[in-house]
Amino acid sequence: MNKGGLTDFSRLCIHTITTKPWNIEEAAENYSKAGVKGISVWREILEGRDVIKTGELLRGNSLEVVSLVRGGFFPSISSGKRTKAIEDNRNAIEEAAFLGCPMLVLVCGADPAQSLEISISQIKEGIGVLLPYADEYNIKLAIEPLHPMYADTRSAISTLSQANDLAEYFNSPLVGVVVDVYHLWWDPDIERQIARCGANGNLFAFHICDWLSPTKDMLNDRGLMGEGCIPVRKIREWVEKAGFTGFHEVEIFSIKHWSEDQYQFLENIKNTYLENS
Repeated sequence: MNKGGLTDFSRLCIHTITTKPWNIEEAAENYSKAGVKGISVWREILEGRDVIKTGELLRGNSLEVVSLVRGGFFPSISSGKRTKAIEDNRNAIEEAAFLGCPMLVLVCGADPAQSLEISISQIKEGIGVLLPYADEYNIKLAIEPLHPMYADTRSAISTLSQANDLAEYFNSPLVGVVVDVYHLWWDPDIERQIARCGANGNLFAFHICDWLSPTKDMLNDRGLMGEGCIPVRKIREWVEKAGFTGFHEVEIFSIKHWSEDQYQFLENIKNTYLENS
């Protein structure tokens, strides 16, 4: 094993989107049998299900429910759409509480029909409206900055510095930041911003995968740790130096990996997690 590598799966969490072909029962059973300790649940997989019973199912398989993914998508030139987004986020906060997890991940959104500055102001407004509701249910809101290639529609928050600014504006123990290596590895200021995030108590989550080169699809061509060019281990060390002690969440969107045998894919996740994270 490489020096500085991980030695066990005690902090390994997998997002349900990573093994997209599996339903929630399959994911729960197979993650647990594989020794994975955490699961982050994507809302799509909960559709038509009893959320409370699903949380019980996950804990019954000895899995800690790390986060619910995802809320956000606040900006729009349409006031009606902005109102609907707030209502959807309120529903997501309730789902997180019923599921028994502490955190809702926010993919903040953007609208290409307006400036990024206006979208950011609408994101700030949206989080401000939600914060009392999150406080009522004791659910953390984790702002995830996304790679600039998604700044048109997915997130006007593209850097960790912007996410830190936003979290510090609210100055609440319920508002923090997600560090996702896929979105932030390119940023020359990432180490300093991770330290800033940790110093302010705003480092809520850490997501890992790899950036393949060349990337064949903007959304669905992520790689296993070690398959691409992201210094995953170095970033993990920066995150831990900043005081983070939570789960390392594997979040991989990949048409290639979704088409593979998911049992073998899960074993590959475990192996590359130890070797390259």
